[in-house]
Amino acid sequence: MLGTSHGIIPAGKRLLPLILLIAASAPIAARADDGLVDVRTLPRLEGGVEEVARTEPHSLRYGVPTVVAITADATKKLLAANGWVPYLRPLDEKSAALTFKKAQQGLYVSFTQGLGRPDQSVVYYSSERITANVPFPPDATEIVFDENRPYLGCVAPAALDATLDFFRKELAALGWQPLTAADAAGHWPNATLNETIENGARAYYAHADSEGFYRQKPIMLTLQRRTDGRTGVEIQVAPFALPQTLEADSEIAGLPRPKPAKASQSVGDSNSVRRKIDVAAMAELAPVLGFYRRELGARSWTEETAGAVVTPDNVTLNFSSADQTATLKLSRKYDLTLVILVTQVKEAALAARAKAKKEADDNFFKDAEATARQMIAADEVRRKAQAAGLSDAPLNALANSSTPVPVPENAENLKFDGGDGKLEFDSSSSVKAIAAFYRGLLKSQGWKEQPSVINKSNMVVMEFSRGGKALSFTAMQMGPKVNVSADGSGLVIARAKAGSAGSQAANGPSDTSSGKAAVEDLEAEPDSALPVPKRHTVSSMGASHLPGGQTPFRRELGASVPAELGSVLAFYRSELTKRGWKETAEHAVVKADQVQLAFTSPEGPALLKLGRQNGETTINLAQKNPAAAAKADVMPKPGLAKLMFGNMGDGEVAVTINKQTIKIAAGAGGPQSPKGPTLDLPTGKYQYSLKIAGGPARSNQIEIAADETWGLMIAPNGEVLPVQMY
Repeated sequence: MLGTSHGIIPAGKRLLPLILLIAASAPIAARADDGLVDVRTLPRLEGGVEEVARTEPHSLRYGVPTVVAITADATKKLLAANGWVPYLRPLDEKSAALTFKKAQQGLYVSFTQGLGRPDQSVVYYSSERITANVPFPPDATEIVFDENRPYLGCVAPAALDATLDFFRKELAALGWQPLTAADAAGHWPNATLNETIENGARAYYAHADSEGFYRQKPIMLTLQRRTDGRTGVEIQVAPFALPQTLEADSEIAGLPRPKPAKASQSVGDSNSVRRKIDVAAMAELAPVLGFYRRELGARSWTEETAGAVVTPDNVTLNFSSADQTATLKLSRKYDLTLVILVTQVKEAALAARAKAKKEADDNFFKDAEATARQMIAADEVRRKAQAAGLSDAPLNALANSSTPVPVPENAENLKFDGGDGKLEFDSSSSVKAIAAFYRGLLKSQGWKEQPSVINKSNMVVMEFSRGGKALSFTAMQMGPKVNVSADGSGLVIARAKAGSAGSQAANGPSDTSSGKAAVEDLEAEPDSALPVPKRHTVSSMGASHLPGGQTPFRRELGASVPAELGSVLAFYRSELTKRGWKETAEHAVVKADQVQLAFTSPEGPALLKLGRQNGETTINLAQKNPAAAAKADVMPKPGLAKLMFGNMGDGEVAVTINKQTIKIAAGAGGPQSPKGPTLDLPTGKYQYSLKIAGGPARSNQIEIAADETWGLMIAPNGEVLPVQMY
């Protein structure tokens, strides 16, 4: 018992304190919000089917069996009959959505076609909060309203005096009170409240919530008599309460933009020949004009007197800089100042840009030619030095080999897939010795060799046939070893045989055991453009970029690390994540002795390849920069690869590839002819041949993939240096 009562207390009096206590302690979120309409209570078109799962107090959608145009018209009439007044928002005249106001509540209605049903449509209701409310005159037409500033433009059917009486009464009911000259002077010294309006009236009001949550600014009511007896109405924020000096917002298209702005859009960027911006500034015309004079002057633009037009409602001014011209146009619509600023690069500047680009292209190809010559010379020296370490001694066949064709006794890294008919191994013997080994043994086994045009000291291609089966061998010097690859129907055997013990032995020892190797914590080399472990035995870094440019359009790292593949993979996943790279599942391969992972980096796509060779983990990491490649004009077409041809010799060269013959003039692709021929091809391996005047035909092969660009630089002696440029 909380206390003792004497006599009989009516039940209503006993319950009232309890009811008040419960109401006072109820959560605020549970109370009704009079500022937002509960859309569930609104009328709907006949036959509408509500999507209950998407219905909330402030949003609702339902479908109807009519096309969008009919649905929209019927909805507008339905809501108008329920007391909702339709209006347009400033600058949204072409919007297909509908906006309504009823007392202090707003409503947004939009429409879409039914999914796969053009004969049906979906209606969306969404409640809108009106943060700056002003009354609409009864039966007003041509209503334009912004519920946030506020702004109201409309035509009232009543005469001016009656309309003025309406606003005096209704504005007071909404908390708006007449603004006195004393109050205005205390906040806005530049305020003038005694203007006279010809054939009209003007009044200023302030809101009791001017310092509250929504911080209502004072408004200016302007009424104008019309010849048809009606009254034109406009309510807007009082001009003296708007910023008189505008601040700069972020640039668009490299051009200044004032704030506050209701909307803005642009065409072009800072490098474009022609730029255009459109801005709707929430300010009077004079401050906007002052803003652009100030900002353009700070950017070394000079205002021209020719063609200048400056009136209270319209401005046209011309400006010029060292290399561009500009036209600024300002106009008034509603309570906004509309800005159109257009710039154009001068003809002389365009010519200077073209000249600078040509010089940059010339320098680029000069550098590319010099680099190619150096690489060819260095490659020739290196190849000869490495070839000197290869043995020309006759070879014997490996005993107990399970492969359909013999392999030399010194074969290393032997891989054989009988199902697909593929064989590959490395050898310390020369290309000449490998060729002699297979030509001798296969001839003795009844295989007949077909003529081949590729028969050089560092590469040979051999084709054999016997009994309807074929074999193709390619032996190529790869550094200090010769790589031999073979394929053909003569190597295909049953899958069961391919999985036998003998076949497994032919595949050579694995770098991994059945137990999982411990992951070693590798430390990164500092100051490397692309991450590489400190403990590497070999590394190389390459980058392609425009002469003098700081942004390469392709970086490539090659390295070899004496660590397990799992440790190197963990190193790269950690280091690349630190740099903001994200791993993707595209073309991902993760095996015990091979890894290929794709990444997206802040600059562009990247590819990491890891492998095993000579007890170490090999690394190839390539990163592309599409923006820099597009600027350098080396970007391939989507889904294709691009070949760019260069001829460093003194005579014309003809290259035949994919049944197309391309003639490359002397010096093409070099400084005297920066735009050499190009060719776009799908992904694949391509045999190509080239013919130099006065010299024998040569053949070779190149493998290209989509979204890659390769340069084929042809030396004066006919040697071809393929260089991946992107």
